[in-house]
Amino acid sequence: MSKVENFLNAEEEQNIIEAIRLAEKNTSGEIRVHIEKTCKGDAFNRALEVFHYLKMDNTKAQNGVLIYVAVEDKNFVIYGDKGINDVVPKDFWNTTKDVIQQHFKLGHFKQGLVEGILKAGQELEKHFPWHHDDIDELPNDISKG
Repeated sequence: MSKVENFLNAEEEQNIIEAIRLAEKNTSGEIRVHIEKTCKGDAFNRALEVFHYLKMDNTKAQNGVLIYVAVEDKNFVIYGDKGINDVVPKDFWNTTKDVIQQHFKLGHFKQGLVEGILKAGQELEKHFPWHHDDIDELPNDISKG
């Protein structure tokens, strides 16, 4: 098995998917998690590539959030689209990253991702509340590279 397959077990993946569903329940925002073995080059640039590849830049309100994880490199990036970046507090992504990183350092990968997802969802809800005509624009699954 690869490091990507060993990073989370099936139950943990389902917990993360459920966290995405819960986080998106009260917002039009979209959250995705992408996991891959390694990142060749700059992790931020790779997260941006994945963001575009997953068509996260096509959301109506530009309110997509990607949590990108390069397992072997022990690196991750949180990338928010323009719509959310324009409205969140300046330190929001750093405080969200800190929450995830604290759990990752202890080997609690699922818990770190779940808490990061829920924190992002709370902020999305403040700025992009759910409306009766909102649709889930992107899948809630975990993508892998």
